Amino acid sequence: MAPMGTRRKSRELALQMLFQADLGQQPIEEVRKTFWQGRGQVAPEVKGFAEDIFRVARDRAPEIDKLIENHAENWRMDRMAAVDRNLMRAAVAELLGFPKTPRAVIINEAIEIARKFSSPESVQFINGVLDSIGKEIEAAPKPS
Repeated sequence: MAPMGTRRKSRELALQMLFQADLGQQPIEEVRKTFWQGRGQVAPEVKGFAEDIFRVARDRAPEIDKLIENHAENWRMDRMAAVDRNLMRAAVAELLGFPKTPRAVIINEAIEIARKFSSPESVQFINGVLDSIGKEIEAAPKPS
């Protein structure tokens, strides 16, 4: 089996940081401090990209949560599984914060991570919500 890609590892770590912040109701700086303790050596580029996704997800949290709720018909954020909610937050943060990364790549990565950490039913749900959000973001007029 090929080694896990740097970006995939970063995305998984960003998900775990968001999960910790969400469930622990911890301030961002506290999560940053405690999250990396005891993780051993993490390559700087892996840690850097994970931190970037986490920062965008936290800085734009109200906007991201609103997008997710608008596209997850009849689902409130607090009713979603914590893993699913935070995985979508990370993916939407990447869609918004890293427009050079192709939408399909971000969504496919989120699906692969969902297969690893979530339920089979969640995979389809996450795919549908992210695809819908991705289309809306792509259709939005770009600031000039």
